[in-house]
Amino acid sequence: MTDRKEFRDLADPETARDAIASLDLTPDPERVALADARGRVLAERVDADIDVPGFDRASMDGYAVRARDTFGADETDPESLELAGTVHAGEEPDVEVTEGRAVEISTGAVMPPGADSVVMVERTDESEDGNSVAVRTAVAPGDNVMLAGADVAAGERALGPGTRLTAREIGLLSALGVDSVPVRGKPTVGIVSTGDELVRPGEEVDSAAGQIYDVNSYTVAAAVEEAGGEPTLYPHAGDDYDEMERILREAADECDLVLSSGSTSASAVDVIYQVIEERGELLLHGVAVKPGKPMLVGRLANSESAGESAYVGLPGYPVSALTIFRTFVAPAIRRAAEVPEPATATVEARMATEERYGEGRMRLMPVGLTETGPGESGDGDLLAYVVDKGSGATTSLVEADGVVSVPADTAYLAEGESVEVQLFSPDVRPPSVLGVGEDDPALARLLDALERPRYLSVGSRVGLRKLRDGVPDFVVTSGDSASDRQLDASELASYEREWGLVVPSGNPEEIAGLADLVDRDLRFVNRGSDSGLRTTLGETVADLADERGATRHDLVESIDGFELAAKAHESPARNVAAGRADAGLGLRTTAEKLGLGFVSVGTETVRVLANPDRTAKAGVRELDAALDDELDGILADLSGFER
Repeated sequence: MTDRKEFRDLADPETARDAIASLDLTPDPERVALADARGRVLAERVDADIDVPGFDRASMDGYAVRARDTFGADETDPESLELAGTVHAGEEPDVEVTEGRAVEISTGAVMPPGADSVVMVERTDESEDGNSVAVRTAVAPGDNVMLAGADVAAGERALGPGTRLTAREIGLLSALGVDSVPVRGKPTVGIVSTGDELVRPGEEVDSAAGQIYDVNSYTVAAAVEEAGGEPTLYPHAGDDYDEMERILREAADECDLVLSSGSTSASAVDVIYQVIEERGELLLHGVAVKPGKPMLVGRLANSESAGESAYVGLPGYPVSALTIFRTFVAPAIRRAAEVPEPATATVEARMATEERYGEGRMRLMPVGLTETGPGESGDGDLLAYVVDKGSGATTSLVEADGVVSVPADTAYLAEGESVEVQLFSPDVRPPSVLGVGEDDPALARLLDALERPRYLSVGSRVGLRKLRDGVPDFVVTSGDSASDRQLDASELASYEREWGLVVPSGNPEEIAGLADLVDRDLRFVNRGSDSGLRTTLGETVADLADERGATRHDLVESIDGFELAAKAHESPARNVAAGRADAGLGLRTTAEKLGLGFVSVGTETVRVLANPDRTAKAGVRELDAALDDELDGILADLSGFER
């Protein structure tokens, strides 16, 4: 029997933060071109080598004069001065201002010798012959002139270390003639996804062999950049010790921090902790937090020096990996890069439903947000509903708006209880309208006409339950369900869709209807038990059973694959297309889209029902308008759909 590496005593979250804070991620300073310096942090003081401006210059259009020649001039008694010439911006003056003379000058031009002030053109009148100018106001020395070094003087401290370079600072550096600046380096972060099953996006994936696309490499790399680090993706490390050691050591030689994902649990094939223990130092293995218990913190020795690189092992599931990264690792990268903490992004919300929890670990609970909309009490409330598809569900990354930290000693959160939601970014906004229910191709097209909608395909049964709980703004159901008719809801629209058996092109098995599934040895793929379409199928099977004098259970038992559930409306058809089934439950429009055959069984009704308490919400009104304006055109483009 192979030994298993069990988790050590789980560290509390604060201990994990301290362990990561003890790692040295500080990068060496570097010099970058000014064009690439935006957002970087100065590593050293920058002093001015030149005066800015480098010459006395006119700050407006007018006439350069000696101030003393204008004393006493006013509107009723102007002073007439001889016009000696003109100076334009960007040229060296070739004329001198002496007593009783003036020089026409442009904004930004070099002040000619002898002049100490500028009279604005609006307070002068040039003679018709152009030989003189009447000055109708007196000026003092320095008026309308920016002296050399008035902005920044040579030798003056221009910017100090730690300054974050924005457009303003880059403008100043440009004025100083600086073309490159010393900045604090970005922590280099090597990213290694582990697991023999991983395939990079863009390559062919063999689902039959258990292969999956690598989500973590690109997700974590983007999060590293957001935190101020410089990510580098390394090849996948399989579950072989030697290969894992080689890649981790290569990353440690080249990066300030090595982040791996996966291979952190107690499984016998998860050997990464062995590499860290034998080639470095393992500071922590396991944190009392959900999701993300299997986290590693340690150091990896460099191959080419006596130094070492920081190491953090993230869980393999994408949601867990990103949650742990944001909570524990991103703050350390920001500190090393001297990137400020992001703007506070927390909101107060009420729990939409009760949530029970009793695992004795701090829980980082992903939640979505929705606004109840205007009502009798005012503008409405912000509700938080749990997005819990499991750590392996990547859609949780986009369906959740933030995280609620639930202390380890909290047994449950009550419906309506106030919670603080840490948003994933300050830019997060609740969806304009939240819908749940049946997966339907017409609805998918309709959502494209709305601004910022969110729709959760949970099936008719779960959708109706969530509507009863008051969570969504609307629900979509299919089938002739008594429960949705009895529900207190406002019907916005309804339409019919044709359903039946999706079969291979040409219908090689010559399937004629449901009776063939019962009587013949055919492989069938069904929809999930929460699907309204599956309910419609079950009712039709029950009718067939009545005709035969049998029970529904007897017929269901005779159908090979009746309990084989597929998630979305196209999933059974895609199983048929892949040769894994002889028939699948589906829609006519799906069969035509995929180039498959179709055996019609009947039609069912799809209903769009609004939460009666949200009909005044702007997003619901927008949905209602879209149903009026767009639905008929959408149904006309889909085979088997009609009002």
